Amino acid sequence: MRSDNRLSRMLHVLVHMDRHEQRATSETIAQMLGTNAAVVRRTLAGLRERGLVVAERGPGGGWTLARKLSQISLLDVHEALGDTTLFGIGVADPKPKCLVERSVNARIASALEEAEAVILGRFASVKLSDIVADVDRQMRTGGGWTHELHQ
Repeated sequence: MRSDNRLSRMLHVLVHMDRHEQRATSETIAQMLGTNAAVVRRTLAGLRERGLVVAERGPGGGWTLARKLSQISLLDVHEALGDTTLFGIGVADPKPKCLVERSVNARIASALEEAEAVILGRFASVKLSDIVADVDRQMRTGGGWTHELHQ
């Protein structure tokens, strides 16, 4: 099963956007992510609608953060990405006639709802500034940036 990596990719982009003074063009972000600019624009449009980023057109235009990273949680980005599922687990028949399958479905649904609530609660508690703090710690111990969003 293919995993949905949009959350990690957008978190990556947002942190880089914070670290660079120039606006990030869709083309530059696409190059960094190994995708195309249309995919970047479509994905960032959801973040723009949620007030996480802003875009300016024309020469010198591009994407910038609309808020400080300390004001953006993982949950904010997750929700801005739209319809994403946290789990690939599902049921064979959503409306089974078999009583055993109904019970199985109910137990699976209940467990997944509980797990999702825990994950989303944790997403709400993690700010993008926490990621930057992790990066800063790594840089102090010899790491470094591997991508540039500006030329």
